[in-house]
Amino acid sequence: MMKQYSEEKLKEYHDIAVDLVKECGPIFEEGYNKSKKEVMVKSDFFDFVTVYDRQIEEKLTAGLSKAFPESRFIGEESLAGSKELPELTDAPTWIIDPIDGTTNYIHRFPHCGISVALAINKELVVGIIYNPAANELYTSRKGHGAYLNGQNIRVSGATMLSNSVIGHEITLINVAAWRDKNIKRVYKLGAVAAGTRCLATAALSLAYVAKGTLDTYHVDNLKPWDVAAGVLLVREAGGVVYQTNGSEFNVMQPNLVAAGQDALAQQVMQLIREADKIDEYRFT
Repeated sequence: MMKQYSEEKLKEYHDIAVDLVKECGPIFEEGYNKSKKEVMVKSDFFDFVTVYDRQIEEKLTAGLSKAFPESRFIGEESLAGSKELPELTDAPTWIIDPIDGTTNYIHRFPHCGISVALAINKELVVGIIYNPAANELYTSRKGHGAYLNGQNIRVSGATMLSNSVIGHEITLINVAAWRDKNIKRVYKLGAVAAGTRCLATAALSLAYVAKGTLDTYHVDNLKPWDVAAGVLLVREAGGVVYQTNGSEFNVMQPNLVAAGQDALAQQVMQLIREADKIDEYRFT
């Protein structure tokens, strides 16, 4: 049987994780404020990692392991180079991206942050995103709402793409295998939306949906640590998250559409279906 966790225990997980994430702020800021950083390239030319990514993940993993020995971890840097993700079990599992938006971070573009989520019984129950560069701390616990610096946040009420601002990661066209798909989708969505934004950070884009700055957000081909915390924030702020194909969201295969309102999400997914049927670039 799955082990059930009390509200008191979930609050303990949340509170200790928030404190640990805040303790990582000085490490984040030290690197962010440097004009030159030690940067390594991972498997692809556009995929960077800094010493600060590694320091933050190590600090979070050590602190959470000490506080909660029952924990398992799915972390970006600890899994660097792995071809397959570990299985998500019912055990308390921390899903960590030490710096989401590393390219932004390297260039001191202030859309980047630390992202930490907790899944228990394969369900997201805690989500934290911290951007020290903008002094923004987003927190959520299942059933208790979403917060920015301690103040409750809510999604927007937009239901039509024509009066919505959409987030779409067009930057992913730098991957040849994903290029056609993303160009077709941004063509269909951008032609209808009131505005299209690419922030190059899934974590903060989802946080912006949670607080109503973005009305909807779409991204495919990322990893669990890119989106897990943000997904819970959106849900706790009153929004919806689907797999891009309209099925129930799966954090281990995170192709997603998030929106403040279900009607808007449905419109976005319909346009994506239409985009995927386009055979050639004959856009007018």
